[in-house]
Amino acid sequence: MAQTPTDTAPNIWAAAAAGLVAGLAASFVMDRFQAGVAALSSSDSDAEPATEKAADKVSQAVVGHEVPDDRKPLAGQAVHYALGAGLGVVYAVAAEYRPAVTAGYGTAFALANTALLDEAAVPAVGLGDAPWKTAPSTHLYSVASHIVFGTVTEGVRRLLRGWMR
Repeated sequence: MAQTPTDTAPNIWAAAAAGLVAGLAASFVMDRFQAGVAALSSSDSDAEPATEKAADKVSQAVVGHEVPDDRKPLAGQAVHYALGAGLGVVYAVAAEYRPAVTAGYGTAFALANTALLDEAAVPAVGLGDAPWKTAPSTHLYSVASHIVFGTVTEGVRRLLRGWMR
């Protein structure tokens, strides 16, 4: 069947919906990947995750105090999924208008996230150490985690956009 121009015309709302679902799915898979790596790791890091630190900053700004210790893991997960959903929407809308964004089946997006978030933004706002103070294994873990996120985001986005057309 021949496609009509409306079948291929960019649709920001469909892209945003697909991106939201894709970002949430990718956040879940990334979370499971990180849990698997942590289970295999001999490291006993007690460092507070950047997502929990971010939840504290948001809580301080909104309600004037940090998240209680017993709720920090859940608050950190909320930050993780909210950020993943937002990134998924931005990525999918960008891909709708500039398909080159999907280069490498989402790996270019993944590497950009690693560089912009983990290597620049997280240290800049005091949620983590500067890149030169971070172990090479931590950088590798970050890249691997974001590649999982990027490829899952792209896979789910493609699947959903195909169904929507």
